[in-house]
Amino acid sequence: MTESKNIVVASYKTGQYIGKAEDERNQMVLIEVLAVQKHPWQGDLHNPKQANVPFFQERKALSYRERAWMPVHTVAEYKEDTIPDYNESLRKALNTYKIKLREENSDWSKRSLHCLEELEKDYNLD
Repeated sequence: MTESKNIVVASYKTGQYIGKAEDERNQMVLIEVLAVQKHPWQGDLHNPKQANVPFFQERKALSYRERAWMPVHTVAEYKEDTIPDYNESLRKALNTYKIKLREENSDWSKRSLHCLEELEKDYNLD
């Protein structure tokens, strides 16, 4: 059960997380990550959906209990009754992203899928 309104949904770079709001300063909120709602995008954010870029970045999701400062305008109260298990939420976010990438079937999506497959090995979800 969510015990207080300190449980929030917030965005960090291109990912979205469920976590506990701990502090607020300078239009930023310190969030302790408890679950992943949306896996971060892969590739060059300055050249979205482009495969042939000098640096195609692989972005990991924030770890369980990792703390990050997230913009206050991306923070909203988490309204569900339960917080998903971190590993299950990460697995679900990865699978959702992989399905979207397979549907797109572009050079960028293929390169992104390769990044996700490598990250999945690092996550040790099995």
